[in-house]
Amino acid sequence: MHTPDEWQIPPDFQPDPKAFSYDLKHALNAVVSLRTTVPSDAFTAHTLGTERAGYGVAIRTDGLVLTIGYLIAEADEVWLRTGDGRAVQAHIIAYDYESGFGLVQALGALDVPVLGLGDARRLGAGTSVVMGGAGGPSRSLAAQVVARQEFAGYWEYLIDDAVFTAPAHPNWGGAALIGPKGDLVGIGSLQLQHQASGGRAVPLNMSVPIDLLKPILDDLLTLGRTNRPPRPWLGLYATEAEDSLVIIVGLAGDAPAQRAGLRAGDIVHAIAGAPVSSLPDFYRAMWALGRAGVDVPLTLEREGDRFDVTVTSADRNRFMKPPRLQ
Repeated sequence: MHTPDEWQIPPDFQPDPKAFSYDLKHALNAVVSLRTTVPSDAFTAHTLGTERAGYGVAIRTDGLVLTIGYLIAEADEVWLRTGDGRAVQAHIIAYDYESGFGLVQALGALDVPVLGLGDARRLGAGTSVVMGGAGGPSRSLAAQVVARQEFAGYWEYLIDDAVFTAPAHPNWGGAALIGPKGDLVGIGSLQLQHQASGGRAVPLNMSVPIDLLKPILDDLLTLGRTNRPPRPWLGLYATEAEDSLVIIVGLAGDAPAQRAGLRAGDIVHAIAGAPVSSLPDFYRAMWALGRAGVDVPLTLEREGDRFDVTVTSADRNRFMKPPRLQ
């Protein structure tokens, strides 16, 4: 992913301010660049790096900024930069692992517009949107929604109704997905490859719909987390293979899966006796067992041998460094 400071969208793909019923430049001024540093001994340092960059969006006049959570996970320093080049330090408010949203609070005046929270439910295939980056139209992309569908991430992550757009913004992390009314309808999370007709690989952006934030925003602001029990977490990376197989492809540090002796290459056939044939099946069956700490009985296959193993799940947050107080 390119850093915001070194990339501009080709002119033919930039949004034309004259094509919108709202003030596009005003809306894009709500988007700020975000940079973080993370300690080298942080749990996520190996997978996400110790220096991260992307975007955030001002959603309140007091400097509250919404971003994608992996940019701020375990960060001990957060800096925001406005489109006109002013730098403001910030501190972490919350990272909700279930939705993927992260919140930071500017420690000084941002003096930027605010994007109101829209309604992502109205986004359908063909809806024109803008993937907004800090710096105005030259850092932003005119795009269309190409799909609304379930998304399962290999890191024990699942969204029921993710927003997929094309063409893909090259600096997608934390970008503002701006809807037809000029409001915020999602936050950029990933770039994925879609297999188009003729075998062409077409890059898409996946954004987290803003509707997932609304029910939890008050909890995140007051508690730093949602007011519900944490989901069970095993600390593994998994993927779907042909023949409806779920395969473990990696393990996260000294997490429950590694402690229980799971290995990359293990095939997951069942959870608590219930067959699983997809990542969503896998995650939903695990989360249905109870809260973090519950035992997760797995039926695995390794090198042709099928066996049962029980993994005691954990709360993912307990493995992460807490935010440093400013």
